[in-house]
Amino acid sequence: MRTDLVGIARITKTRGLRGEVVANILTDFPERFDKLIDVFGVDDDDRISKLKIENYWFQKERVILKFSGIDSIEAAENLKNTTVCVTEDEAVELGDEEYFDWDLKDCRVVDLEGTEIGIVREVFRAGENENLVVQGTEKEHLIPFVKAICTEVDIENKVISVDPPEGLLDF
Repeated sequence: MRTDLVGIARITKTRGLRGEVVANILTDFPERFDKLIDVFGVDDDDRISKLKIENYWFQKERVILKFSGIDSIEAAENLKNTTVCVTEDEAVELGDEEYFDWDLKDCRVVDLEGTEIGIVREVFRAGENENLVVQGTEKEHLIPFVKAICTEVDIENKVISVDPPEGLLDF
């Protein structure tokens, strides 16, 4: 995915016969759809297309999107696995101690003594829980992204200090 674009939804399937699609919401700010018209679609091969949101509504924690010019199930089928994006400068402004996934990605993760645990490969969400997927030298770690464990986040230097509870890094 291009770094100058921010994913806000990922299209999973078509819906109905008029070109609507179902998308998983990737933003913590779903109300942002109220003001969106022009967005970008990025497919798995990083090809970018311009899209115009004609209509949208929420259904079962997902968003249904209708784009201008996509008026059939066949046309909508081509959008499967496309990430709906906005430009970085359109990203929602975050508060203190809030971070975008791309801010956390590639951060070094160290324990309180400075011993390197690994590098953040991605942020994984399970329900309301956010976890850092950290690639260590020998294995991957799943570290809950909570203040009690991730005690310091230094985005400028790309370092996250953690105080893991006993056993967290053993699996």
